[in-house]
Amino acid sequence: MAEQNCIFCQVVVGEIAADVIYTDERAVAFRDINPQAPVHALVIPREHMDSLDDASGRDEGLLGHLLRVAARVANAEGLSESGYRTVINTGAGAGQSVFHLHLHVIGGRPLNWPPG
Repeated sequence: MAEQNCIFCQVVVGEIAADVIYTDERAVAFRDINPQAPVHALVIPREHMDSLDDASGRDEGLLGHLLRVAARVANAEGLSESGYRTVINTGAGAGQSVFHLHLHVIGGRPLNWPPG
């Protein structure tokens, strides 16, 4: 169910434009508007879920699907040889700024560890 004030829900229904690079019946992937690397995409579920903490056992299939979409996006962006990072920030203290579950797919440059 879409949340009226959620920017990512608005992307899903087309109310806010995004550079969409993948879409299917359960997920949408688009380029981050504030990229932290040459490739920085977000993968989101079409259904609103605030964060990973809100996922339940019934969401396990969706969570696996989101990870597969992240890999598909990374490979389509040419990151299979150089590698890429997938990140899920959960909560404001971890850097989550939009409270709609999303996976960051980041690559195209060397990525340091720890991340920050």
